[in-house]
Amino acid sequence: MTDVEAAARRFIADVWNAGREESAYDLVAEDCPGLGGTGPEAALAWHRDRRASFPDLRYKIVELVAGGDRVAVHWRAAGTQAGQFGPVPPTGRVVSYSGASFLRFDETGRIVDVWSVNELFQVLQQLGVEMLPPLGGLNATGE
Repeated sequence: MTDVEAAARRFIADVWNAGREESAYDLVAEDCPGLGGTGPEAALAWHRDRRASFPDLRYKIVELVAGGDRVAVHWRAAGTQAGQFGPVPPTGRVVSYSGASFLRFDETGRIVDVWSVNELFQVLQQLGVEMLPPLGGLNATGE
């Protein structure tokens, strides 16, 4: 078994931060789900999309826990919106947000699964998107 902690750190340093796409081919298994497909290309599709919106986006590892074939990473990210982000046109604003990613590795040390959560609403607020509750709201019974 490879050192999954070192592999996770390399994935964040090389693919997320440095844009070294060739590293994804070393680190991501062919059956790992990603944006619109599986494998390294699908994993890269998500990162290319994010970098198109925030070209200077950088991730910092806050805490990393590894055990067996799994790694949990609490991270912090910051970047300037220079491209379209979903429906939001470029604003030139800097965003800063946190998230967590959970990676599972196969016996060769390649990532076979990635699950992430992040503060998307915080990002949208920092970009100036106004979020309003639905019209009518909830009544006393929660309906």
